[in-house]
Amino acid sequence: MSSFNVQSTKALMDITARPELVFVKGEGSWLEDHAGKRYLDVIQGWAVNCLGHNPKVMLDALSKQSQLLINPSPAFYNQPSLDLANCLVNSSVFNRVFFANSGAEANEGAIKLARKWGQKKRQGAYKIITMQNSFHGRTIATMSASGKEGWDKKFPPQVDGFPKAIMNDLDSVKALIDEQTVAVMLEPVQGEGGVIPATPEFMQGLRALTKEKGLLLIVDEVQTGYGRCGTLFAHQHYGIAPDIMTLGKGIGGGVPLAALLSTEEVSVFEYGDQGGTYNGNPLMTAVGVAIFDALTAPGFLESVNARAEQLSQGLLTLSAKYGLKGERGLGLLRALILDGDYGNDLVLAARERAPEGLLLNAPRANLLRFMPALNISEDDMNTMLVWLDALIAEVRK
Repeated sequence: MSSFNVQSTKALMDITARPELVFVKGEGSWLEDHAGKRYLDVIQGWAVNCLGHNPKVMLDALSKQSQLLINPSPAFYNQPSLDLANCLVNSSVFNRVFFANSGAEANEGAIKLARKWGQKKRQGAYKIITMQNSFHGRTIATMSASGKEGWDKKFPPQVDGFPKAIMNDLDSVKALIDEQTVAVMLEPVQGEGGVIPATPEFMQGLRALTKEKGLLLIVDEVQTGYGRCGTLFAHQHYGIAPDIMTLGKGIGGGVPLAALLSTEEVSVFEYGDQGGTYNGNPLMTAVGVAIFDALTAPGFLESVNARAEQLSQGLLTLSAKYGLKGERGLGLLRALILDGDYGNDLVLAARERAPEGLLLNAPRANLLRFMPALNISEDDMNTMLVWLDALIAEVRK
């Protein structure tokens, strides 16, 4: 294997603190770096690789489609995008789909669509109530919509029109509604915010409130959608029907693909309002079809829920053993709540573990977030829990 060359990294913009290793290949729940060291990966590109690294169904779809057609222009129809759009419509409460390249782009589209609907249906209403500690992307508008602490100071001025309510506090939403309000937008589970699920009472109350007030309900399912939470879409846990939904991450299984979905009534874009050079290109949407077929195959979601139960019970066992503060989440998007701010120490110790490493994520200093492949094996999940046990004991010393 080749040695690591620090100088070779200088061509990249320095936008995050990366460790001095280069991943060169992956399979399933495992990655291998330039030195041949293997890592058990329970981050999977931040819930992106829903079928793990390099699944055969993706490779086959890429190979087949690349020999047919890659990008004819979004000004024309192509068969894979039609196939995937129909898969999504037929398995959801939505009627229309717009494909994008990233979750942030899909959320930007949702904001535009809601404002367009406000122009047409609510006398120009434009405000979208979002949640404190939410995360909707890194464009200027989606950063403004996000409730991530400190983001309002990064690239001022922010885009106006995103008052912040409190997750799971319906009264805080009610207090923000005025004649300029057009929608409420939230993640069913706040991933970056610390894996905080919406309560059934809050989500159902929000749907009732938005209907009563004539507002749209937008669910950002970039992280929670596509089987991540044990149902095809996380809002299905709550028995509600939103007006707009965004998807990303898992929809492409590792390739750049996202989607904006709406009901027929809300699909009010006019020609020229929305577009994108690569949006809905057949290479990416062919992969999307393959991923969709895998996720909706008989028994797949049942296995996701079995692994989710294994993970939840394993984390609860570790919490009881070390006097931690429990676990929370939905499906295979879960967090272990620590008894101190040593999450980043655990991430480092896990990565440096020998002879094989473990890839963990700490979105907050006092917790770990788990986003394994939806098809992670029972053995790999058990290995992760055994290793985590030893790492907690080591770091807490």
